[in-house]
Amino acid sequence: MREHTLLATAPMGIEAVVAKEVRNLGYECQVENGKIIYKGDSLAIARSNLWLRTADRVKIIVGQFKATTFEQLFEQTKALPWERYINQDNEFPVSGKSHKSTLHSISDSQAIVKKAIVERLKTKYRNTIWFEEKGPKVPIEVAILKDVVTITIDTSGPGLHKRGYRVGQGDAPLKETLAAALILLTNWKKDMPFVDLFCGSGTIPIEAALIGQNIAPGFNRDFISEDWFWLDKKIWDEARMEVEDLANYDEPLDILGTDIDGKMIEIAKANALEAGLADVVHFKQMRATDFTTNKQNGVIVSNPPYGERLGEKAVVEELYRGLGNTLADLSTWSIYMITSNEKFEEYFGKTATKKRKLFNGFIKTDYYQYWAK
Repeated sequence: MREHTLLATAPMGIEAVVAKEVRNLGYECQVENGKIIYKGDSLAIARSNLWLRTADRVKIIVGQFKATTFEQLFEQTKALPWERYINQDNEFPVSGKSHKSTLHSISDSQAIVKKAIVERLKTKYRNTIWFEEKGPKVPIEVAILKDVVTITIDTSGPGLHKRGYRVGQGDAPLKETLAAALILLTNWKKDMPFVDLFCGSGTIPIEAALIGQNIAPGFNRDFISEDWFWLDKKIWDEARMEVEDLANYDEPLDILGTDIDGKMIEIAKANALEAGLADVVHFKQMRATDFTTNKQNGVIVSNPPYGERLGEKAVVEELYRGLGNTLADLSTWSIYMITSNEKFEEYFGKTATKKRKLFNGFIKTDYYQYWAK
């Protein structure tokens, strides 16, 4: 089986989390800003898409080279083995981006790459003069950084955060991939109580349940590469069989999501039902500051309001103070809060054990970690 150079894209700040996931799948990898690079066969493509909880996408690196002229871009793109990935029927749109490079025109670079691929395919499929592009889509990206061109093929299709269980959401939903990363950055184990005090549409509790029962995040969706001529259906069947074999649907879990908004609780329940976790994850409408528990050694992971909108700041500051008072006596619990509010520790009344810089979409945040004593 042919080996490919694979690239798992990752949000800034969680590359190490994605790299650990890749290694757990059995692949050695190299970590760079926003990406993890590793080698793998066709089965690795299927397994990566199905299992990576925190990556955005899985791509194949078709080629990488330096180019400062359009002629260099054309000739080196044409020299790549495109016939391995594209046949006479495939649709192959080309997107692009360029940063700090001589070839700064994205539209021109896209057009050159497209033309080069077509010319290469014409030499391989000699009876084909015109490509209809009505078959399965093979999305290609040309990315140029400091005159180094990287050409990739996206194997995922819709981003990996689209698990397939979200039937509803609030105004600012947390991406499933980030929710999974927040959990994997904690000390939570499946035999420990888990709580999200601002659960919204239920993303964090649902992701915790998937982790706790070792359910692959991609079990409930399809991927664009499943329709490609060179990726045998048997490979996907094998990968999905592994997913089914490794899932532990009977693993008992203690997971609770709470939210002050009753409508969001109903949405969270619907999402959990769609994920097949309605009996595993529990939701309750309540104020976060009303939370009490007699349980020991639990973990709280939450994405509280940030107070960035006009008029919300004072309300959120008071909420953080209330949270600090509510959770002050939970000495055996570890508490994790993500927010863009730089004064969170001051209002919460306690200095975090550790802080980690993360991005929630385009919002720069800190992940405040309070470890149990």
